[in-house]
Amino acid sequence: MGFLYGVLFFLCVCIIFLILRMILGPSIWDRLLGFNMISMKIVMSIVIFAFIQNASFYLDVALAYAILGFIGTIIVARHIEKGGDK
Repeated sequence: MGFLYGVLFFLCVCIIFLILRMILGPSIWDRLLGFNMISMKIVMSIVIFAFIQNASFYLDVALAYAILGFIGTIIVARHIEKGGDK
């Protein structure tokens, strides 16, 4: 179990660096990529937490969060592509 807690800690550190990438990103596309990567790191964290707790209902939460994150990224990308905020 110690290894899995280490992985969770590493994912949290990655999320912190990705937040910095979103803040300092020179373009809106860098910010969108940072958002998408943070979303996927959170999904990975939920899956690992489900394994640690031996609770399968967290996997449903992870799946729903992954779908919403993907749809959100697609919607924002289409908005930017059609001439939204640049």
